[in-house]
This record gives sequence, structure tokens and C-alpha cells, in this order.
Amino acid sequence: MSDRLPPEACNSMEDLRTQIDRLDGELIRMLADRAGYIDRAIALKQQNGWPARIPDRVEAVVTNVRCCAESEGLDPDLAETLWRPLIEWSIAREARIIHET
Repeated sequence: MSDRLPPEACNSMEDLRTQIDRLDGELIRMLADRAGYIDRAIALKQQNGWPARIPDRVEAVVTNVRCCAESEGLDPDLAETLWRPLIEWSIAREARIIHET
């Protein structure tokens, strides 16, 4: 994809859209990488007899995401709104494979 341009260096909507598309691709690659770690979590949870949902871990992830967002100048509420469905998707995937009801 194209080289990274900071927002202020984008002089047209085409430039902006190109950068947004580039970032979307990076986000998808990162989410795919994250899903690989979820797959490993499934194996470890199965080996240890742990459930898919570990409530304390869910809240720790949300707290971490909110802190990271704030340190990057992103609205922590937006980050939490995006992450909670991602967490729920991950737990549902784990539960399906672990065969929890």
C-alpha cells in the first residue's frame, strides 16, 4: 500500500482516503494477529480446564484499552465501545471450541 502521510500532509480527499484504507488494512492485520493469540488462549484454557469467560480478565482488558486510548489521545469511551464486542466475539469463539454451553 502507499507510504504513510500524517493527516496534515494530506492535501486532498483522495490522499485522506488512501491513508484511511492503509490504516484499515493495518488494523485488519493486527486483528488477525490478535485472533491467533485467542486461538492459543483456547488451547491453554482447555489444558487447564479454565472457562472461556474470565470476568476479571475482561475488565482488565477494558481498563488497559481505556488507558492506552487516553495516552494516545483517543476517547476512552470509543475504545471501550469498540473493544467490548471484540472481547465478546473472542469469548464466544473460545466457548464454541471449548464446547461450553
